[in-house]
Amino acid sequence: MISLVLAAGKGTRMKSELPKVLHTVNGIPMLVKVKNVLENVGIEENIFIFGHKKEEVLEVMGNVTCVEQLEQLGTGHAVLIAKEKLEEYKQDVLITCGDTPLIKEETLSKMISVFKEKSLDCILLSCEIQNPFGYGRIINKHGNVVDIVEEKEADEETRQIKEINAGVYIFKYERLIEAVSKINNNNLKGEYYLTDAIKYLVNDGYKVESYKIYDEDEILGVNSKGQLSQANSILRMRKNEELMDNGVIMINPEVTYIEETVKIGQDTVIYPNVIIQGNTEIGENSIILGNTRIENSVIGDNVKIESSLIESSIIEKNATIGPFAHLRPKAYLKEEVHVGNFVEVKNTTLEKGVKVGHLTYLGDAEIGEDTNVGAGTITCNYDGKNKHKTIIGKNVFIGSNSILVAPVELGDDTFTAAGSVITEKVPEGNIAFGRSSQINKERGKTWLIVQNRIEKFMQGLRVKI
Repeated sequence: MISLVLAAGKGTRMKSELPKVLHTVNGIPMLVKVKNVLENVGIEENIFIFGHKKEEVLEVMGNVTCVEQLEQLGTGHAVLIAKEKLEEYKQDVLITCGDTPLIKEETLSKMISVFKEKSLDCILLSCEIQNPFGYGRIINKHGNVVDIVEEKEADEETRQIKEINAGVYIFKYERLIEAVSKINNNNLKGEYYLTDAIKYLVNDGYKVESYKIYDEDEILGVNSKGQLSQANSILRMRKNEELMDNGVIMINPEVTYIEETVKIGQDTVIYPNVIIQGNTEIGENSIILGNTRIENSVIGDNVKIESSLIESSIIEKNATIGPFAHLRPKAYLKEEVHVGNFVEVKNTTLEKGVKVGHLTYLGDAEIGEDTNVGAGTITCNYDGKNKHKTIIGKNVFIGSNSILVAPVELGDDTFTAAGSVITEKVPEGNIAFGRSSQINKERGKTWLIVQNRIEKFMQGLRVKI
């Protein structure tokens, strides 16, 4: 079975320069979401109908099979222009839209099964909804679809029907080609409707049934920013429910944002106001506290992160991060590392047991096991033209407010005095002092004159007041 995905429309109601199908839902473009669902139900090949800003869509979708629809003249027209491509495969065809990202894999799988088991010529997805106004109604007789009546053509009795056409179809290849060849655009809009093809099949005595669902969310088409927000909310809650079903503990899922592609292990606790994005993987028994954002990172087991920003980084098991830490791309924290308050790490590897407690910048560095980095330490990695590397060995103690001017290397078991500026290599076991000598002077007559003047000035102010 192959699919035909209708994604050519401009989406004027979106009020956006971005093609409608590229707007993201829970972290991924709508069209990518539809493609993923189709692939997961076993569709062998997807044929996309592109039109508006085709080049932009292809930039996102990559190397996909597509047909260009220069004029959008209806769903039937989209099938007609894809006729030659369909003839290359000669397989049953599932037709859906690129702006319906909420259809579940389970629904499509069951729909395909019914289609095959009953050897139907066509099956269409329907939904029973409370307010069917504006939708085409499905007329069934003895389990078979006998007609699809649009709202404006329906009489009062037909308008009472709550089963509506959801716009997803499966056709036998031969029947689809036969039926679309018969449709025309003799209607008020001058468009070719795929529903007319179904009517031809019914009139010719072919087996057409509907597969009815009751979840209105699944059939939501995204045509506006409001509907986009609605789709985002639904997919976000689905993702959170999926994670909780798999053992994740979520304190308040309603205020937790976790994107489609994220993976989280059992018994990890996610607190409110957490954002987890992209291709992030989090292990088991970790704790992610509020006001944390994690993007495209790998987090091990038993990790605790509080109020921090993690970007494209790796954190191994038993590490603690934050509060208010920032791990920038290529930060690599190994087992039992601690990165604390207002620490920034970029393109730096912290080996097992390293501790960086507060107010520190580590960029383009390698730091050995069990090293302690004091508050206010800076690796000066940029000279205005090039980046340079700082290498720190094992069991090193970096005194507070040390400035390490790269390229520089500190050997194992070294020590830097507080406030030092280190510009040269420190050999193993050495203590490095890199600061000016302290000078103390007594307060002289000059200080007494200044002090008297200050006192007189303050007295004058009090008199005026």
